[in-house]
Amino acid sequence: LLTPVELADEPVFEYGEDDEWTPYVTRRLPTSPLYPAYGLETYGLPVPRRGAEAWRHFDINSLVAVDYSGRPEGTGSDVVLSDDEKESILASLLSKGAWQADDEVEARLVYINGRFCPALSIQTEDVKNLDSSDFSSGKLSDKTIEYLKRLPDGFTDELAAEVPDDSNGPHKSLENLSGPDHCVGKATGQFAINNQQGTAAFAALNSIKAGSVAYVEANGDATKPIIIVNAQTPSAGGSGEQGVAFHPRTLAVANDGSVSSLIQMCVDLNEAEENSPCATLVNGYTQIFVGADANMTHSFLDESGGFVTSRVELSDSEAMERSLPESPRVVESRRPALQNSNFQAFDVHVTGDSGSFQSSLMELSGNGRSRVAISTALLRPGASVSINGFALSGGAQRTDMRTNIHHMAQGTISRQEQRNMVGGRSTASFRGRIRVEQSAQQTDSEQLSRTVLLSDNARIWATPSLEIIADDVQCTHGATVSDLSEEELFYLRSRGLDLPTARNMLMYAFVEEIGSSVDKTVAGSFDDENGLRSRIIKRLENVVPEGEKSLVGGEFQSV
Repeated sequence: LLTPVELADEPVFEYGEDDEWTPYVTRRLPTSPLYPAYGLETYGLPVPRRGAEAWRHFDINSLVAVDYSGRPEGTGSDVVLSDDEKESILASLLSKGAWQADDEVEARLVYINGRFCPALSIQTEDVKNLDSSDFSSGKLSDKTIEYLKRLPDGFTDELAAEVPDDSNGPHKSLENLSGPDHCVGKATGQFAINNQQGTAAFAALNSIKAGSVAYVEANGDATKPIIIVNAQTPSAGGSGEQGVAFHPRTLAVANDGSVSSLIQMCVDLNEAEENSPCATLVNGYTQIFVGADANMTHSFLDESGGFVTSRVELSDSEAMERSLPESPRVVESRRPALQNSNFQAFDVHVTGDSGSFQSSLMELSGNGRSRVAISTALLRPGASVSINGFALSGGAQRTDMRTNIHHMAQGTISRQEQRNMVGGRSTASFRGRIRVEQSAQQTDSEQLSRTVLLSDNARIWATPSLEIIADDVQCTHGATVSDLSEEELFYLRSRGLDLPTARNMLMYAFVEEIGSSVDKTVAGSFDDENGLRSRIIKRLENVVPEGEKSLVGGEFQSV
């Protein structure tokens, strides 16, 4: 991270003599200066830049304007709770849907303000918290250490497993896949950086700053889920006026033939009012490795940051006409959680034949800036991946969802559906990338992004993309952006429902198709007041638009 990139010209290969020769190369003129790739001017890994492809639609200015240099007190040590504190936290977790009875889970790891809490956790031989003593004792296997050292975005060039290829394999290097004419090249090159998610620098920072590691190893058939809860208080355990940063780290390994369910949750804890809120940066990094014939189901729910302010789409004059005591825009600008940033990176590798990974990502937070990036590598024949994602954005939020599905082996399958709901004056973006290498013949891949814009002041960038090098594949991708259906609203209103209820019903139906894929243990029952359905409805009520539609430019628009 701190070692600058070495500046060097591209090597010169001779046609007919070198296997690495390619006509697709850019040469620097002898009189031109040699510059590093954009974002690598200072550090050895690309950092956020406003003009970089990975951060083009993200609010970099607001991110760097907040001081996150503080660190929670006691980082690296366990949290010790009194009986009263334990009861208070249990009640808070239960109200947030983040607590299940001991007999309903295989294991549970709870972290409060970045510190492990043994009193609320259930550890086993295969699911446990790793602290500094575990690393210094030398008890960890070389394989575990090797996994933890890996960085995303190709900055660990060695593949997690060999990719078979009858004609040119096996492949062990990421930068050389598909030969010299089609490979992405070195991770520090401009072409590679333009297609990266921008998570490598934050993953390296996580490796340096993480006080502990949530370790999960799946063996055999598990009938109950494994739950990891990252909870934080409004004061975030800080002691100064500057913001604080958390760096949650998770390593999950699904061994050959295992069946497991992993659930990760980010929630807020209630705290006494005398503790002032503190700006927080959550920099989470999760690594998942799936072996041969293994099946891992993964659910991630981010419900931190409270609730956004409703009716932010109203102008100041409209707020006065409705006799509101204060403009919702002003109220939203003073909301403490608007200073929070939550970054989550998931690096998934299917390293065994016929391994299967299914993930459901629910971004429901009220944080000012949130970013979820998941990268999956299908390294062995018959591997399959399914990713279902939903992002809710309202108020003045900035939300970013990034996915990368990398088909490397033959006969791999991927399915992806991303749904976004954007209201208020928020801005959201989705960038989904699928790359099919030359060695990934008979690939079957589908990708679809669907977005509902609830307000004229909301914005969305949806960019699904396909990069296909192989010539025997079946791949589709698409994106839709729309408002709520006027015909469906009319149908519901003709049955006696008022406009807000009709809109909320359509909004929940849009979310439910993704929410139904979340593990039933945390989803709860249909009528559970603390269940996922009830929690989603409460958040939708905050962003549901008001008023009738008007004819603008020949089309109906929300007002």
